Amino acid sequence: MGKQLERDLGLPAVTAISIGAMVGSGIFILPGLAMKMAGPAVVFAYFLAGVLVLPAALSKSEMATAMPEAGGTYLYIERAMGPLFGTIAGVGTWFSLTFKGALALVGGAPYLVLLFDLPVTPVALTVAALLIVLNIVGAKQTGRMQIAIVAVMLAVMVWFIVVGAPGVENARFEGFFDSGFEGILGATGFVFVSYAGVTKIASVAEEVENPDRNLPLGILGSLIITAGIYVAIVTVMVGVADEAALTNTETPMQVAASTALPTVGVAAVVVAALLALISTANAGILSSSRYPFAMSRDGLAPDIFENVSDRFETPVNAITITGGVLLLLIAFVPIDDIAKLASAFKILVFILINVALIAFRQGSIEAYDPSFESPLYPVPQLVGIVGGVVLLRYIGFVPLVGAVVITIGSMMWYYVFVYRRGGVAREGAMTDALRRSVGRDVVEQTESEVKTDSHEVLVAVTERTTSAVERSLIDLATDVARTREGGVRVAQFDEIPDQTPLPHSASTLTEADQAFEARMADRATNSKIPIRYGEVVSHDTRHAIVNYAAEVDADTLIIERSPRSGPLSSSDADWIEDHASCDVIEVSNFDHDAVERIGVVTDEGPFDPTKVALADALATAVGATITFYFPVSKDVPESRRNTTDDYLSELVALCESPVETQVLESSTEDTIELAASDSDVLVVSGVQRDLVDRLFSRGADPVTAGTEHGTLIVYGVSQPGRLRRAVERRLF
Repeated sequence: MGKQLERDLGLPAVTAISIGAMVGSGIFILPGLAMKMAGPAVVFAYFLAGVLVLPAALSKSEMATAMPEAGGTYLYIERAMGPLFGTIAGVGTWFSLTFKGALALVGGAPYLVLLFDLPVTPVALTVAALLIVLNIVGAKQTGRMQIAIVAVMLAVMVWFIVVGAPGVENARFEGFFDSGFEGILGATGFVFVSYAGVTKIASVAEEVENPDRNLPLGILGSLIITAGIYVAIVTVMVGVADEAALTNTETPMQVAASTALPTVGVAAVVVAALLALISTANAGILSSSRYPFAMSRDGLAPDIFENVSDRFETPVNAITITGGVLLLLIAFVPIDDIAKLASAFKILVFILINVALIAFRQGSIEAYDPSFESPLYPVPQLVGIVGGVVLLRYIGFVPLVGAVVITIGSMMWYYVFVYRRGGVAREGAMTDALRRSVGRDVVEQTESEVKTDSHEVLVAVTERTTSAVERSLIDLATDVARTREGGVRVAQFDEIPDQTPLPHSASTLTEADQAFEARMADRATNSKIPIRYGEVVSHDTRHAIVNYAAEVDADTLIIERSPRSGPLSSSDADWIEDHASCDVIEVSNFDHDAVERIGVVTDEGPFDPTKVALADALATAVGATITFYFPVSKDVPESRRNTTDDYLSELVALCESPVETQVLESSTEDTIELAASDSDVLVVSGVQRDLVDRLFSRGADPVTAGTEHGTLIVYGVSQPGRLRRAVERRLF
């Protein structure tokens, strides 16, 4: 038995870790800056931010109980939405945590300056460099004082609230909503990063005792406690200090404390701020450096980030590049832009977390079995997604552009570094959910096609059509019409020179016309379904066929297709297919009486409903067996194989005739050749242009050589567009 982690983190520890991951720059730095945007309504902004964080907390609580050993926002999103979105989430989370670390150092330096007369930026850079070195040398030593730091911070905050509350002046809250809708939403997005650490405990979920209970309670409890503390502290800050004093200082907590607490209390606030901000900065470096490390391990980033120091046993390269970005931010980016960018990236990631949960719920990932389920699904997730999008709109131009640039840059990185190099053999639950949705849609269309009633089938022949071909075309039309309780109409199209008047030719029955009518009269007499017939005279046969099909409102048109010379050439058949207002079945070398095995070849996606309906009608009429051939790659994900099997099972259930399925680990070409060699007749779609060209190209071809009794090419009038076809091929 392999090594396992002891589950020794109870509910108090889970709650403490989660609170410690949140409390920091969000309350010691941001209230004054946020007050510039929202005025006294900054209190409501903190409350609203907590509410909009709640859906992501619920979503991640559920995913953490389903995958307690996985941990990490990046991994959840990657498994739910696939490598592309995993790349976006990994890069976005890395930037968010790096910006949060920079914010803590830039905002914490002024508190240190209160104790020592030192320049702010050099102090922040020096502390950052020390933390980077500390993380490289050994991050284990950095977490031992976390609980003590949280305890000190909470004690000081509660002291501030209890002592300061009696001094709150109601007059300072006048004009609470004067900043308007835009100001409040802007401030809400600005302080969103204050709650960024709420789900951090999920990364160590494997060490949590009774995770199905303690994880959601710890995450949600810590969010409620932290939001309550934030709202209470900001209320006291606004109520005891002048607005100008709060908005024009880099240490708003110290300013408010100086009016509400004694000197020792102010000193305690400064010490607590320093502890919290240094802890936050260190956690930011530690956490953010793990994202390029994890992405490298998953094949989404260069191997260089996966290197672990033999001496220190830490991912040196990942920590170094994270630290480098941190130093650049401290040196060159204003604090309010750092805060906005940190919030923007965190909002983007939380949106993806909510989408990820929906993907897991709608997909068919068998391993996804959470012990805790988000209540009222999917309402909280939809609120979180919409709320996040709205906040991105109001958070400001710079962070919005930053989020867009990072998203586009992540997509380009994935395309250049991952996709063009062969990609990774994984797909997300969202892909599977979309595949199942498309599959259900196609099955419904197929069911509609199979069960269509009152179907009018038109058979188009010419004077040059042989009696054997004519008979096989009518037999096929009869099969289609019988299963759909419809009728058959047979029309012989006579083409005359342009110089010959049409009325004159229409009034003259040639010897061929008389023979045609005699054959049709016998056929109609012996048929169990109605057969109507007649001749159509025109100067252009292909135009006449299309016009006549529209005139009689035919549902299906059946024609013979010849590769070169013949009643209808390949070019004529192509033109008819492009212009007909109904389904078209092109028949080549078809022997109706010899059909026992019907092969239906995939369209590199779901099977065309019209093609399935035709195969079932023919098989039911002649007592044949249908075989659906579906190729898959050898490294196809299990979820894709499961969904494909379910789709084929539903397809089989729709057919009245005996059906077999073959899911083959081979290329489409190899599958086509196998289907041709094993079948008496091959049913393909007109959308399979490459195959159609091969069927009617010159020279020997394994398809035409292998199929003994012909090919039926189906052109459905309601064929999906190019975009839908591309999506279907990508999914299946």
